[in-house]
Amino acid sequence: MPTILITGASGFVGAHVTHEARLRRAELRLMTHRRSVPPSCSGVRTVAADLTDPGSLRGVCDGVDVLLHCASQIGGSAAANEAVNARGTAALVDEARRAGVRRIVQLSTASVYGRGTFRGSRPEELTRNPGSVTSRTRAAAEDAVLAAGGVVLRPHLVFGEGDLWVGPNLARLLRALPGVVAGWPARASVITAPDLARLLVATALAPDSALTSRIYHAAHPVPVTVASALRAVAECAGIAWPHDNLTVQGAKAILAAKGVPPDTLDILTTDHFFEADALWSDLGESPAAGFASCFRRAERWYRSTLAAA
Repeated sequence: MPTILITGASGFVGAHVTHEARLRRAELRLMTHRRSVPPSCSGVRTVAADLTDPGSLRGVCDGVDVLLHCASQIGGSAAANEAVNARGTAALVDEARRAGVRRIVQLSTASVYGRGTFRGSRPEELTRNPGSVTSRTRAAAEDAVLAAGGVVLRPHLVFGEGDLWVGPNLARLLRALPGVVAGWPARASVITAPDLARLLVATALAPDSALTSRIYHAAHPVPVTVASALRAVAECAGIAWPHDNLTVQGAKAILAAKGVPPDTLDILTTDHFFEADALWSDLGESPAAGFASCFRRAERWYRSTLAAA
């Protein structure tokens, strides 16, 4: 098995990636700037380095066959995003190329497309138009990886054990609004963290001949309605499902008055689903069951997390 260097192993998706790689008995190395790693990573060799300090990256890729780059800065200051996502990734890619790493795989995001309506498009049919500093710098990270011949995976909404963003933000939205917004009919691409980890590791290990693209959408092939996702979150959070009906503009006004960013509604009131068959097909993998079944597997996590919130 090749040696895989994983960045961001202490994060939400990175921890699942490390677990998946261990199941496949890959030779692992974890890059971390923290003093500890999750229990699931115990016994794995770690190397201390910081994406904001290019000098600390020297030698981290020596003897590595595949770099699986899951680390990123999400939110925070513009300077932090530039330092980690843009300059940090570029420095890491330079080090990987110096060390002769055979493949680089980056975990990116569909948010690099910015605002809009998306209905089943392939990556090559879309133009990136990032609307935030996080998305813009993650797009810059993509550029560095692609320039080195690497592979980029773009998920949209990721859920599962360890999720501190999608579920909590949906619960916050439900608590703030006294009604449903236009019936929540929009559809969205989602993927479980274990499935995303499986795709990332499989991409890292796939033969060159298997990959027909260098940019893929990573999602369950069947999109979920926003109403279904919100109902699952409401049940776990103990939030009563509202019966009033709100317009999009009316809901945005309510959110603004309560200090909740109204643009949260943008990805929930218009379709955001992407073509996601190509990656599964190229890797010869099959997605897990549908959203409802997969969400139930993480139900204990969401009940404890959303109740605490």
